Amino acid sequence: MTDSSSSLRILLTNDDGIDAPGIAAMREELTAVGDVTVVAPAENQSGVGRARNEHAVRRDHPWGYALEGTPADCVAYALRGLDADFDIVVSGINDGPNAGNYVVGRSGTVGAGVEAAFLGTPAIAVSSYHARDFFCHPPEEYDFSRPARVARALTERVFGTDVFDEVDLLNVNAPADVPSPRMRVTRPFADYDQQVDHDPDDGALPDGDREHDLDDDEVYVRLQDISWPDSVGFENPFPLDDEHRDRYPVGSDRRAMVDGEVSVSPLAVHHGHATDPRLASIVESLSEQVE
Repeated sequence: MTDSSSSLRILLTNDDGIDAPGIAAMREELTAVGDVTVVAPAENQSGVGRARNEHAVRRDHPWGYALEGTPADCVAYALRGLDADFDIVVSGINDGPNAGNYVVGRSGTVGAGVEAAFLGTPAIAVSSYHARDFFCHPPEEYDFSRPARVARALTERVFGTDVFDEVDLLNVNAPADVPSPRMRVTRPFADYDQQVDHDPDDGALPDGDREHDLDDDEVYVRLQDISWPDSVGFENPFPLDDEHRDRYPVGSDRRAMVDGEVSVSPLAVHHGHATDPRLASIVESLSEQVE
């Protein structure tokens, strides 16, 4: 345990909302190793990525503050609006996995960590999955204590090392139902497609989408992610057979989940850049042609 004289100063947030069971479990664990301040969305903000708002309403909460905004709003406000310094930002526990590069990019849980990294504070984003049910939903029926213990141990061990010299944030996916799961350093795996339906049945549309008549040039469309094999939208892809296991190489975040492991993906937020002499040649030639 961290000595009380050198306790970590931890900012805790999430995207499921300040009253979600996952953040409660995370707070209970983290208070044993540091001083925890919670600034989290007042309502569920799942899937908003790093979306930001210019204005938000802040409300007092026994743990800190609830903000009428996104996870990234919460981090931005806490790191620049509170009279406090934080050593690390922990986001989660999300009641479902955030694995695969497309899903990671759209995750509000990870988005909070990205915002923290841009503001110069290391971060850990923590999500939980179930080796049979996949999503931990409804969250009230699941125990988040194991992912919380994993996140606590990782937070305590990595801080103060040189891990965050090159890494901006760690994206963690931990099983809720696997005893003593192996931990593995992973990379987000690229596996994504999109299904588009035109004029879907009424029952498949959100409430209110057919409250008005369509004009002649209007068509209802439904966009659904295909982010796991043989599953569309929020279908449960587990259990995957051996063919699907082979689809994801060892060392990928998806394979770690298939094997019931804790996936720890080190991420950088600078987005990187690629160099290509052909592009340089094209741009140079165009600069001579465009007046």
